[in-house]
Amino acid sequence: MSKQCPECGEPIKGRIDKKFCSDLCRNAYNNKQNSDTTNYMRSVNNILRKNRRILLEKVEKGNGKANVHKDKLHEKGFNFNHITHTYKTKKGAVYYFCYEYGYLPIEKDFYFLVKWDSAGKV
Repeated sequence: MSKQCPECGEPIKGRIDKKFCSDLCRNAYNNKQNSDTTNYMRSVNNILRKNRRILLEKVEKGNGKANVHKDKLHEKGFNFNHITHTYKTKKGAVYYFCYEYGYLPIEKDFYFLVKWDSAGKV
């Protein structure tokens, strides 16, 4: 009795432990199994990349640092709900990062934007 491919139902030829008839079927099957997780991860990564691009643009215009109002970030489509990590200074200030670009909330809805340098400093 021959085994059938779980993706297309065709008989499987070859090794006894083979599970799929082809690489195409194996990939299609695994993509379907992981699609919910993959779609969520893809959407979060897209948000993070967009946030990073916005911060990069503002920081580069400010020669490495910038003060920006919250409304200016919202206009560009910045999403404050998604970050990659935080950094707490010795004085207790918390920077929020999207990869190597970050922001520190300061007074009156302004944010201080920075780039994390290669030495691990803000």
